[in-house]
Amino acid sequence: AGVGSESDFKWTPDELDRVLDEGMDFLLEKQLVWPEDIESTEENGRIPYAKANKVSQRAKSRGKNQLGTLGSGNHYCEVQAVDEIYDQAAADAMGLKMGTVCLMIHSGSRGLGHQVCTDHLMIAEREMKKHNIVTNDRQLSGLRINSEPGKDYLSAMGAAANFAFSNRSLMAFNARQAFEKVFNKSARDLGMHMVYDVCHNMAKIEDHTLADGSKRKLLVHRKGATRAFGPGHPTLPEKYQKCGQPVIVGGSMGTCSYILVGTEQAMRETWGSACHGAGRNLSRAQSKRELPARQVMEGMRQKGIVFRVGTPKLIAEEAPESYKDVTSVVDTYHGAGICKKVVRLRPLAVVKG
Repeated sequence: AGVGSESDFKWTPDELDRVLDEGMDFLLEKQLVWPEDIESTEENGRIPYAKANKVSQRAKSRGKNQLGTLGSGNHYCEVQAVDEIYDQAAADAMGLKMGTVCLMIHSGSRGLGHQVCTDHLMIAEREMKKHNIVTNDRQLSGLRINSEPGKDYLSAMGAAANFAFSNRSLMAFNARQAFEKVFNKSARDLGMHMVYDVCHNMAKIEDHTLADGSKRKLLVHRKGATRAFGPGHPTLPEKYQKCGQPVIVGGSMGTCSYILVGTEQAMRETWGSACHGAGRNLSRAQSKRELPARQVMEGMRQKGIVFRVGTPKLIAEEAPESYKDVTSVVDTYHGAGICKKVVRLRPLAVVKG
């Protein structure tokens, strides 16, 4: 964990390309994931239009030693316990009971994904000038979806998503081994199945039904958001056909997290999308000015939460007070009918980069 952290997993250039092209399918071949992990992952852990040859060597160089690492910022690994159930049938489908201990991993495509974005932003700026495309915000840029640069970016972004699926899967592999070592039981005997794995920064090609009943292929952008498909969607595994797709809403360091499910209303109103977290209440700079790290740590200790932080300055930046009230955010989504609450998870141990 932490800025620039490196993994114990080592990959040849050809193996890294296979991760980018094949995602979790390649890890299954290496026996690093369980077969059922794949069906419990968005897009089965493999974006079909991903192309490793559209990812720059600079991006690959940044990512090659980071597969299986947490990173820093708001990324975390938390040991949690289910302390409230709102929808018993959905909880049963997920294998969750009162007191069930869970591990929630929040990370992404690390330096590789960051570089993919940087590389293509430079291309986008040139293309916008070339085609006289103007936005209402200097921080916004874009590419025509069906242009060659647009197709290249989608392919590279898909490869970064495959990297992210694989990154989280390798951390789960290590976590399973750690639990096996401590409890002297196999991960299967401990019941360490995956509930769900979902993207949270992604533009993805999906089929949706419009208000007039017509069906369209859309490029759905979800930034700090997550997919929330409703019951009966053909992309969902059998176990979630009745209840809908699990929607993971992580809390901040020291507050509870939630698992919800998507709804038919979400399909109609938000292209099957929901929030990914509570969202910041204070900027990072403001948090460091207003929240003494020692005070934040003492507050967590009083709640009985064990924590490890690789980068000390993150204590204030990621303090619970830096974020909106996750319960209020979740209740808003539940009340609006976009998602339904299933379980609440209380943090027991937190690892931050």
